[in-house]
Amino acid sequence: MSEEQSLKQKTAKGLFWGGLSSSIQQLLGLIIGIIVTRMLSRADYGMIGMLAIFSSIASILQESGFIAALAIRTKVSDKDYNAVFWFSILCSTALYGLLYLSAPLIARYYSTPELIPLSRLAFLGFFISSFGIAPRAILFRNLRVKENAIISLTALVSSGIVSIILAANGFAYWGLAIQSIVYVAVVVLLNWYYAKWKPSFHIDFSPIKEMFGFSSKMLITNIFIAINNNLFSVLLGKYYSKQSVGDFSQANKWNNMGHSLITGMINGVAQPVLANVANDPQRQLAVFRKMLRFTAFISFPAMFGLSIVSKEFIVITITDKWIESAKMMQLLCIWGAFVPVNNLLSNLIVSRGRSSIFMFNTITLSLLQIITACISYPYGINIMIYLFAAINILWMFVWRFFVSKEIPLTLFAMLKDIAPYFLLSATLTTTAYYMTLGISNLYLSLIIKVVFVASIYALILWKMQSVIFLESIQFIRKKHKS
Repeated sequence: MSEEQSLKQKTAKGLFWGGLSSSIQQLLGLIIGIIVTRMLSRADYGMIGMLAIFSSIASILQESGFIAALAIRTKVSDKDYNAVFWFSILCSTALYGLLYLSAPLIARYYSTPELIPLSRLAFLGFFISSFGIAPRAILFRNLRVKENAIISLTALVSSGIVSIILAANGFAYWGLAIQSIVYVAVVVLLNWYYAKWKPSFHIDFSPIKEMFGFSSKMLITNIFIAINNNLFSVLLGKYYSKQSVGDFSQANKWNNMGHSLITGMINGVAQPVLANVANDPQRQLAVFRKMLRFTAFISFPAMFGLSIVSKEFIVITITDKWIESAKMMQLLCIWGAFVPVNNLLSNLIVSRGRSSIFMFNTITLSLLQIITACISYPYGINIMIYLFAAINILWMFVWRFFVSKEIPLTLFAMLKDIAPYFLLSATLTTTAYYMTLGISNLYLSLIIKVVFVASIYALILWKMQSVIFLESIQFIRKKHKS
């Protein structure tokens, strides 16, 4: 088998397992989320939402970008993994101690004393996860997508069962905090099981110094991404109510579940595969454009579809007490359709080792988001979301500009790859939305929208003999036979 065929097979296999894993995860997450959300209040989710930014930044600091650094490293030894293992543990220990002492300050900022004990429990999650950084890097670098799928699904089921039991017994927001800790603990244990790697007590941090130039830029970048992703919860928690934070957290959760299905499928293979062909820009361009078409083919109909059924979905699954989150979800899902595309563009930049470009681009976007949010919050949550979505969608063209410096991807070529799927999805979902305006039965409205968009989308692509569509069908048939 040629190198090109081998890479193509690994990519297809990775996409299959990534897609299967993401699909099952989102389905299970949907079921668990519906059950738990029906039992908890908007304020319960608001309490956890207020702490999200601190846990996210702490997790990024203890990982420090070393998983990405190890993935693009030409040769990796046990010495490298061992250095990352001990560095992550030392870093997370110091961070947990700092956040433990800072809990009263966090509670004072939100004027919510209950956050002191809750934050000290919730922050244990990133400390536990530090023990799994090195084995996770091994699985990621070696495209062990199947094993990662098993790990994620096992952790999701285990933590989901725990959260349902706790919610049913009145643990409220404490159950959500414990759920995340159980999830992390299971992931860490299974990472060790599948990686088959053991650390050494001979500690040498020299590999950290070698990787720090790249990883430090990834670290700074990821911190700004975390700030950007959790900015709304921070501002809403300060200037609005716990219920508003809960509404936004709920809307953003379902939006994230939607676009994470696609990014989870792509992320498992994009960076390692693109890095594998980084020395051949023309070949990398061909691989990248195929990934871009596949991403657009999946993302636009899925996320636009989720946007138009947000009201039906929210009311049917978690009752009309969350109706405010349905309005937010509708707006967020339009932006969510572009997240996998932007994610793929940024992965290309990282695969080329251009962590500084990735860093400065992300920092600029985050600062723009922060300024916009701080200016717009007095005008209401919906205005903030409109501006947030518009900026992130338009930023796709900024990512494309920097990608074009690495591979010859023209603006016309990018639009040619994604525009057909965007226009078709936008037309069908808009038509379905107006078709069902007069239907009061939510179940009927949901079914008509989903069946209409899915069937017409597939029919048109089949009639047009879309290569991505036909290859996807062919691949699924082969897997079914095998």
